[in-house]
Amino acid sequence: MTTADLLIRDADLVVTLDEDLGDLPGGWVAVTGGLISATGAATDRPPTARRVVDARGCLVTPGLVNSHQHLYQNLTRSGDRPDLDGSLESWFWHYFTLWSRLDEEAVRLSTAIGMAELACSGCTTTVDHLYLHPRPALVDAQIDEAARIGMRFTAVRGTMTMGERDGGICPDHLAEDEDAFLADCERLVARHHDPAPSSTVRVALGPTNLLSCTPTTMTRTAELAERLGVRLHTHVADDPEEHAFVTARYRRRPLEVLDDLGWLTDRTWLAHVVYPSTAETALLAGRGVGVAHCPSSTVIGGGLPGGPTPVREMLDAGVAVGIGCDGATAADHQSLWLETKTAMLLARLRGGTADAMPARDALWMATRGGARAIGREGEIGVLRHGACGDLAVWRMDTLPYAGALGDPVTALLHGGPTGAWHTVVGGRFLVENGEPRIPGLRETLRHHRDAARRIQHRPV
Repeated sequence: MTTADLLIRDADLVVTLDEDLGDLPGGWVAVTGGLISATGAATDRPPTARRVVDARGCLVTPGLVNSHQHLYQNLTRSGDRPDLDGSLESWFWHYFTLWSRLDEEAVRLSTAIGMAELACSGCTTTVDHLYLHPRPALVDAQIDEAARIGMRFTAVRGTMTMGERDGGICPDHLAEDEDAFLADCERLVARHHDPAPSSTVRVALGPTNLLSCTPTTMTRTAELAERLGVRLHTHVADDPEEHAFVTARYRRRPLEVLDDLGWLTDRTWLAHVVYPSTAETALLAGRGVGVAHCPSSTVIGGGLPGGPTPVREMLDAGVAVGIGCDGATAADHQSLWLETKTAMLLARLRGGTADAMPARDALWMATRGGARAIGREGEIGVLRHGACGDLAVWRMDTLPYAGALGDPVTALLHGGPTGAWHTVVGGRFLVENGEPRIPGLRETLRHHRDAARRIQHRPV
């Protein structure tokens, strides 16, 4: 048997999320060349390895997949907002002034801090939707920083092209020229996008939403994504104000408008989708459209008139639903573990029973659901031969789980708070023994605080 690069062994349980392998009691996972080379239970003989990690007392799961994020927003999180009336529009206009100060340094720092925080929560792959571009080459800076840190990354090149003078929710000075946006999309895909199954960088195209992008931006982006063979991402059906804006402007519901513009295909995943009708849910499932469910951001501002997102209904219809942290200014944290727990609890609140969202279904959304939504099914979010060597190891012999002797996946999400004991991407440790292994993190935190003060115009 070939010597592996890394062997995680003697775990209390390995949850592969593979239908054929199932759970592996006393299990182990071997990683070779960045990919999973073998898995087994206690009764199976593991390979020799250059590095062996003892996982006794631990649960091993696939690395979590964050399907929607705005990393730059950790520069303005938990802000004092006494002037806001709770509406999405007032929230945007309040922060546009701050976010217009984004530059390459601020984007690099916020990317590093966000990815470090995500890694501590067991996340191994993240999407980031950067839709404000007051200065050039910001997505390039993100991609460079992700490579330095070692997290698997899908960079969504977003935009806003409909300024206030045209009736959009975007300051005119931040509205991009449509042709320039599309040209930069082509440049980024040519320079950075790697479609290989084990790639660390993908590029997707993402006009922000129907409130801030023209119909031609949406249709031309969909056509370009088809030609370049990349994925599409946008926000939709996330707020009653958006519904009112879109129905007044287009005389159709938001998802109907996206369908008219050529967006409801298996190339697309959508953020939020809080208010789908039964027919729209069936349409999403039938077209293979994925959804990034971001539970905290939907309720942190005071809740939703329609109640929690109908996640159970979407899953039952066959929609690929992943979990997203959304922006740290919206959700105030970047823990995918916490978002997964919150998604589970809100689904139970909506359904009125624990069966509405078992812990294992929530974990599926945070792993395989997210992988499927962003177009990486079979590559990430599962522990099986040939998949990327991305996994999270959770200590279950600690205070939050004392006395939890039943299903450890249920314990993981019912208990807490917790973070990953180890987070591994392609066989490389981003978190080890509960501590982030991000180069220069302490100095990055100091510079990030300075950048946050500058962005917010706060005194030292």
